[in-house]
Amino acid sequence: MKLLVTGGAGFIGSNFVHYVYNNHPDVEIFVLDKLTYAGNKANIATILGDRVHLIVGDICDAELVDQLVQKVDAIVHYAAESHNDNSLQNPAPFLHSNVVGTYTLLEAARKYDVRFHHVSTDEVYGDLPLREDLPGHGEGVGEKFTTQSRYNPSSPYSSTKAASDMLVHGWTRSFGVRATISNCSNNYGPYQHIEKFIPRQITNILSGIKPKLYGTGKNVRDWIHTEDHSSAVWTILTKGKIGETYLIGADGEQDNKTVLEMILKDMGKDSSDYEQVKDRPGHDLRYAIDSTKLRKELGWSPKFTDFETGLKHTIQWYTDHEDWWQAEKQAVEAKYARNGQ
Repeated sequence: MKLLVTGGAGFIGSNFVHYVYNNHPDVEIFVLDKLTYAGNKANIATILGDRVHLIVGDICDAELVDQLVQKVDAIVHYAAESHNDNSLQNPAPFLHSNVVGTYTLLEAARKYDVRFHHVSTDEVYGDLPLREDLPGHGEGVGEKFTTQSRYNPSSPYSSTKAASDMLVHGWTRSFGVRATISNCSNNYGPYQHIEKFIPRQITNILSGIKPKLYGTGKNVRDWIHTEDHSSAVWTILTKGKIGETYLIGADGEQDNKTVLEMILKDMGKDSSDYEQVKDRPGHDLRYAIDSTKLRKELGWSPKFTDFETGLKHTIQWYTDHEDWWQAEKQAVEAKYARNGQ
């Protein structure tokens, strides 16, 4: 198989490239990445060579996309602008990459009849009530997102991802593009940019900076280790039914306050040694994924079923790879400081 992975030098995309490289030696991988601030050649530098090729370019460049797609058997589309805070400051790049970029790739997939898998997010569904606001309060209480959930995006980022999902549905139905979609919960693990919640707090502690918690920290995310996301995407690409959507989750619901306290404890700090900062506008309350369809129909299951174990693994990675993130740390914190966060 020859595989085009868009955004393959970013956090989730690069982890997928490593996963395929390590587990499927018969696959040749072409990575198309614009290498914006969130893409980093260093993420895949150790495996570039005969089987992994990096092409620096924009998914909106129709001529370049056409040249690449005609060479491959399948596209896995990770490339996206994805940081909510950035989308609130300037939505324009999100429209460009997430909508126009997806359209450009779909047109090429249609032209060459190439298998297309679109990687999306649970944020297209909006948010769910906190468990404490639901009758019963028990661990098993509370709805989860399913493939039947209504789209209800709440930010420029999630709105543009919802739009890209709709494009995939439209191109599959109208033009017969052989596509599938996955909507995944929040990822954590190696190579995640330090603007994101978990690596920001880890690198703050390593840098002698007090960690930061938005608002009260009650917001809940359904965490999944990025290696489990990678194995799920490969399963859908190779076994999924054309036209179907699969939700990827590992039953990892944790509120932000608990996650931050876990990080502090695991790094030998007092669990209350953090600073509360102003909340993000429109901050979604809770995400939770029902991945029953993926597990039952395609036989997938996660490897990192204990969140704290996966978190310790992630803390160790950032501790061991200070050279990977240190140069950007000061600029990232300065940007947050300008927003009072």
